[in-house]
Amino acid sequence: MAVKNRFAELLPEITAWRREFHQNPELQFDVHRTAGRVADLLRSFGVDEVAEGIGRTGVVGVTRGQSDPRGRVIGLRADMDALPIREMTGAEYASKTPGVMHACGHDGHTAMLLGAARYLAETRNFDGTAIVIFQPAEEGGGGGLAMVRDGLVDRWGIQEFYAMHNLPGLPSGSFAIREGAIMAATDQFDIVVTGKGGHAARPHDGIDSVLVGAQITVALQSLVSRNLDPLKSGVVSVCVVQTDSQAYNILPQTVRLKGTVRSLDAGVRDQLEQGIRRIASGVAAAFGAKAEVAFERGYPVTLNHPDATVHAADVARDVAGDVDLAVMPMMAGEDFSYMLEQRPGAYIFVGNGDTAQLHHPAYDFNDEAIPAGASWYAGMVETRMPAA
Repeated sequence: MAVKNRFAELLPEITAWRREFHQNPELQFDVHRTAGRVADLLRSFGVDEVAEGIGRTGVVGVTRGQSDPRGRVIGLRADMDALPIREMTGAEYASKTPGVMHACGHDGHTAMLLGAARYLAETRNFDGTAIVIFQPAEEGGGGGLAMVRDGLVDRWGIQEFYAMHNLPGLPSGSFAIREGAIMAATDQFDIVVTGKGGHAARPHDGIDSVLVGAQITVALQSLVSRNLDPLKSGVVSVCVVQTDSQAYNILPQTVRLKGTVRSLDAGVRDQLEQGIRRIASGVAAAFGAKAEVAFERGYPVTLNHPDATVHAADVARDVAGDVDLAVMPMMAGEDFSYMLEQRPGAYIFVGNGDTAQLHHPAYDFNDEAIPAGASWYAGMVETRMPAA
């Protein structure tokens, strides 16, 4: 297969779309401009159906191949939203929205899938139905879940899902994937420690909630280092410490600890939640204080299905000549996981080259990766639903 010549021809146009999206970033579900532009482009390509407002602001495009539309149905997903980061790339197409930028490459994912949609509508060299899915709110908003709840799977009868994300540090246009867990579950906790406030010069008259919070913070690190099986992965990070006083001479009555928890399997996820509750309450009690824990579960683990991983890797190999089949799982989260909970599928990385890392203010999507990424998207349709 290799990189399809059509995408080399379309590269200037796809790049222009990508840079237009980059200049006009939008957050979470508020991607009205981006979604509108995506829908307009899909209609101009001649796809058979364009549905807007799926999962609030998501867009779905439907292209039927040469066969009875009741045949195989493959879903290809890209994310559209940006991040609340002030851009520092210095690019001529830099964000025109202060404090918002495409620092994760969703502009590139959207442009590559649009390129694939155009090619599939032109050629229709497949038997079945290709569904292109443009999702809002991947960055913490749960747009994938919103689209699933809005009937994405059943409305179009999707049988398999595939998605791609760029990866800085991986050679541009190359691919990496693994079977099983490839992205982590993302949970968060909120611990409120209540002591006994008072004058800082008389600590013996109070219960120092700051000291208790500090002890809880330290003790939480034992969950991964001493409670978790060394062959399994987990992260517990306290990221925010807040008190109800800003004075230099007051022992606060309460301290709030906020943080994130990452895990790669359900058992570890449960173990870490239980451990946080146990340590917070136990340490607080040891000092005569109280701790209340709120634990909120976020995105599930992104699990690549075995057969789908093989299919995705085979197409990547055809495009790039080789594929890394043992990329390390990442402890970042991905709400494509909700789609993989509904149907088999796989999530793959495409190389972004030697660039700044994701979520960095100097990050920029590498347009050189577009032909490979678009070829993989289109190749998944043509190989999973080959024309007779």
